[in-house]
Amino acid sequence: MNLTISGHHLEVTPSLREYVLTKLDRVTRHFDQVVDVNVLLTVEKQKEKDRRQKAEVNLHVKGKDIFVETSHEDLYAAIDQLMDKLDRQVCRHKDRVQNHHHASHKRHADQAFDAFQ
Repeated sequence: MNLTISGHHLEVTPSLREYVLTKLDRVTRHFDQVVDVNVLLTVEKQKEKDRRQKAEVNLHVKGKDIFVETSHEDLYAAIDQLMDKLDRQVCRHKDRVQNHHHASHKRHADQAFDAFQ
């Protein structure tokens, strides 16, 4: 998994980098086919204080790109909201990719029995 954490009008400190990594562990625990992750943390130059801290992530998984962005007045809260949204989208993508049409165990055993006869 390639991981890029960058900041726009912001220096990415080691504590901020570690916080993003611990939050990303929750996403990669659900779905292990993550190829590439790009995280961009931004401080926008707006006059109002609310919602000027922005976090966005572009996640490339096998078969799809997932993009999520959030903004909040606190950067850590924006990262929390971002990972919550990303987690929901990754779980939804995982459900769509999985094959839910498995043959029942009983039917599989009957087919194996018929093969011997």
